[in-house]
Amino acid sequence: MKKYKVGILGATGMVGQRFVTVLDGHPWFDTVVLAASANSAGKTYKEAVGSRWAMGVPMPAGVADITVMDAAADMKKIAESVDFVFCAVDMKKDEIKALETAYAQLDCPVMSNNSAHRWTDDVPMLIPEINPEHAAVVEFQRKRLGVSRGFIAVKSNCSIQSYVPALHPLRGFGVNKVVACTYQAISGAGKTFATWPEMVDNVIPFIGGEEEKSEQEPLKIWGEVKNGVIVPASSPSFSCQCIRVPVTDGHMAAVFANFDKAPGVDEMISLIKSYRGRPQELGLPSAPRQFMHYFEEDNRPQTKLERDLENGMAVSVGRVRKDSQFDVKFISLSHNTLRGAAGGAVLMAELLCAEGYI
Repeated sequence: MKKYKVGILGATGMVGQRFVTVLDGHPWFDTVVLAASANSAGKTYKEAVGSRWAMGVPMPAGVADITVMDAAADMKKIAESVDFVFCAVDMKKDEIKALETAYAQLDCPVMSNNSAHRWTDDVPMLIPEINPEHAAVVEFQRKRLGVSRGFIAVKSNCSIQSYVPALHPLRGFGVNKVVACTYQAISGAGKTFATWPEMVDNVIPFIGGEEEKSEQEPLKIWGEVKNGVIVPASSPSFSCQCIRVPVTDGHMAAVFANFDKAPGVDEMISLIKSYRGRPQELGLPSAPRQFMHYFEEDNRPQTKLERDLENGMAVSVGRVRKDSQFDVKFISLSHNTLRGAAGGAVLMAELLCAEGYI
């Protein structure tokens, strides 16, 4: 596999910092560009981040002295310097949409952690183990943009990456209704307890925009490619509540589901445990060896114990059981800034490289 030169847009923020750590020592990707706002441009990365470094590991030495570029003003130079970029900028949605489109039109592929293009119908929103076939729309997107190499691919919202994987192997039984309550870590808001002391010993029962994303995005993930666009699935119906909890990392979901023809509990557990996706088949560098781990104990999975499973890229599931109102209920968990953000975007890039789209 060739070594790809990559850039990180929004490198100074929390997800950008996570990209920096995930890409450190990556066997395929070499970080050569770090970009952020005009306020950070011209400074070394360590100067630009300063005391805001929020990762649990030291800043990689290989990036500390890289001079930060301006993600907007230096766009042409950045696009010429890299094979593709990861995007985690903190801007208004229309500004992000314009920025990512501009990079793609410069023939620079964009692996986005942002929501701006999730509902652009020829932009694949990928959970690599679940819908790798959606990458086929890239060629149609390129035709629309008038480019030969550039395109945009996005990852889904972090909230759905705990429960959608667990439901996916069960779709053959006709999942028709899902209720999910997510319990989401403060890093999902780009915060730590030091920067958000109000969250200590507190729960906030609302996260702006999160419930709509949690209800709608699974339908695009489970949609079909038709006539060059992704047509979302019409079912199941979703109802979600998203709650901010005093946890550093890890999004947990309590899920209830109905089926056209409900399988038995043992069969559901077996299907979840044995499920493998395209990243596992290809042996991609960031792919967990086992996508989903099932825990038999009544008190598992636990956020603190399981969020870092397989470098934070595995999904943990437990307590699959019958329910008095629904056919089944279960608990699931994923790491929101690894599987749900930077790690998921890196895995998406690995898939697109392996399949020849980059």
